[in-house]
Amino acid sequence: QGQLVESGGGLVQAGGSLRLSCAASGRTFSSYVMGWFRQAPGKEREFVARISRPGNTYYSESVKGRFTISRDNAKNTVYLQMNSLKPEDTAVYYCAAGNLATTNKGDYTYWGQGTQVTVSS
Repeated sequence: QGQLVESGGGLVQAGGSLRLSCAASGRTFSSYVMGWFRQAPGKEREFVARISRPGNTYYSESVKGRFTISRDNAKNTVYLQMNSLKPEDTAVYYCAAGNLATTNKGDYTYWGQGTQVTVSS
């Protein structure tokens, strides 16, 4: 119970698109703030986007205008639509759930296993 499972990662060319999904098993997550983070090899895990219970969204400057986060509480699922992908977006992407609408990974309690996104040049 309480698992977050990411899917939708893969290998795409620069300029392409991917949609990541994060499904919660065994629970509803309508009361949680949901976030996406990513981690490239040798780098710290960084904030990408978050969405609150009322649907308020916030993005890192590096993805603003290209990525869109959304949620379907009835399906216990959060999405990350990624357009105009760049090689710099290559990373393992993690879904997370927490109680505070922040950009700090330490404020999130539950994490998925991650899904690899690779953008070729």
